[in-house]
Parts: sequence; structure tokens; C-alpha cells
Amino acid sequence: MQVAQLKRREFIALGAGAAAWPFAAHAQQRERVRRIGVLLPAVADDPVWQARVGAFLQALALHGWTIGRNVHIDTRLATNNPTEIRKHATELAALVPDVILAVTSTLAPLLEVTRTVPIVFTLGTDPVGAGFVDSLARPGGNVTGFMSYEFSMAGKWLELLKQIAPGVTRVAVLRDASQAYAMSMFATIQAVAPARGVEVIPINMRDASEIEQSVESFARSPNGGLIPVSTSTAVRYRDLIITLAARHKLPAIYWERFFVAAGGLMSYGPDLVDQFRQAAGYVDRILKGEKPGNLPVQAATKYETVLNLKTAKALGLTVPDKLLATADEVIE
Repeated sequence: MQVAQLKRREFIALGAGAAAWPFAAHAQQRERVRRIGVLLPAVADDPVWQARVGAFLQALALHGWTIGRNVHIDTRLATNNPTEIRKHATELAALVPDVILAVTSTLAPLLEVTRTVPIVFTLGTDPVGAGFVDSLARPGGNVTGFMSYEFSMAGKWLELLKQIAPGVTRVAVLRDASQAYAMSMFATIQAVAPARGVEVIPINMRDASEIEQSVESFARSPNGGLIPVSTSTAVRYRDLIITLAARHKLPAIYWERFFVAAGGLMSYGPDLVDQFRQAAGYVDRILKGEKPGNLPVQAATKYETVLNLKTAKALGLTVPDKLLATADEVIE
């Protein structure tokens, strides 16, 4: 997939009623114009990332920041290509914005080029272990943000998959081997699998062809299931993954609702769109003078389970009453 680089003075619609994705502020403003950088492993027309950034922009507006009046946003988008991410990180750091919005997979390249520009991250996993912050309570340095996952959540995915599909004895874990936290989540699943009577098989996600061939090969043996680990790579190939799960009748559990809304069987995880709203609050506080090193890293406090009964029926699964009763949302 070709890397999408957003040009200045362009706008991409984020849908009816949503804020536009900005690329430059208008000149000659009376108020002081602050500068925000955005570095994401996304492409411009991806509705998942549009929803996330739209939530960030809408929340930013509620704090009094208006594009073209008192804030300018420089956005750089790339896939997970490390070379492109480093290039965009260097470009943004050279602009010396007042603050940068990032995610876990773009944070390390940013810290290679700046230790002074404030950075707010989302979709965090293990920022202390990765060396991004000194501690969750007192991050220190120029970085703070929001954690989406802890590694134990990966074990919960396997537990829920066995609840809804008890016949599963083999699970293919789709992972991005270039992401350390994705490998740690795979290790967590691997560690708890024997107690669940499950064999775990890793599948790398370098490109669509590799995913399709690997899943088709895995599906030739019976009693299989899928767990895509939460990475931007899985987001990019989500339609393919959902299609393959349906084609080969593989029960699958995901980490976010949009997979289930698109036909996936089940999801368990935090509200990631809301995390981008929260990030706007930290960006606002930094723009008003607070230091990122004094703002504690916040962990997700609420996790949601979403079920798709139509997909369960197509897979020949009977959803346990207990699971139905505890689900936060059931899609009929």
C-alpha cells in the first residue's frame, strides 16, 4: 500500500457533522496561532482513523481551539513503514510545534528526533517498559498520554473466544512482528493457551497476500479460531481478516467494536475513539502551559464486550446466556 502523505492547505471530510481533517491554518490571524503536529500510521481515507481524529478535533474545539483562528495542525500519515514514519517524525520535529499527537508505533521515531517538543500519545501499551516515560504517575521528560491495553487483556481474548466457541482447539494469532507490544501480547496468549487446551499458531501480517495464504493454510485443519492482535496493520487489513474468518468459518475475537459492526463475531476492549477525545484534553493543558512530564499517563478503566448474533448464527454457534447477559452491546 502506498504511503499517504497529506499536503498543506487541504481538508479531508470526516463525514457528515464531523470536523474536517486539517492541514494548515489560514494566515493573518489576530490571535496567536499555536501549532499541533499529528503523526499516525494511517491512510487519509480510512474511516476508522477519520473517526478517531474527528473525535480529537471535536474535543479540541470544545476546549476553545479553532482551526484557522488560534490553532494550526500539521498532519503526517504513513503506514507502518518504519522509514516513512521516521521521515515524517523528522519533518514534524523540524517544525517545532507546540505539541505532537502520536500513537505507540510512531512514538519511538519521534523520540529519536526530539526530546523537547511535548508529545501526547494514544493507544499506549507499555510506555514504562519501552522507556518512553519514567513512571505512569510522573512521566518526566516530554511525553505523556493514554494506555489502551495491558498485556493481560490478550489472555482475556482467548478466554472469551473459548466461551463463545468451546470447540476451538487451535488459534491463529495475527500479529505484526515489527511491533514489540504485539509480540508481548502474542506471548501472553501463548502462555495461557495450555490451560485452555488450545494450540497457538502465529501468523505475520506483512501484507494482504501473506495474511490470506496463511489463514487459508491454517483453516485446512479443523477446530480453528482467530485472534488478531491490536495493531494498525490489523486495522488496515480488517476487511480481509473479517472476510477470511467468514469464508473459512473461523470464530474470531477482536479488540474494537468496528470489527463486529463490520461482520466480525466478537470484540473486547476499551473505547479507542474516546481515548482521542481524552488526548485533546491533555493537548489543551499543554498548550496552556502545563508540562507533559507532570501529567500522569492514564490507563483505560472501562472495557466493553460486543457480540454479533448474525455472525454467531452463520458460524453455527450458540452464544451462552451468561455471555449475552454480560455483553455491553449485542448486534442483531
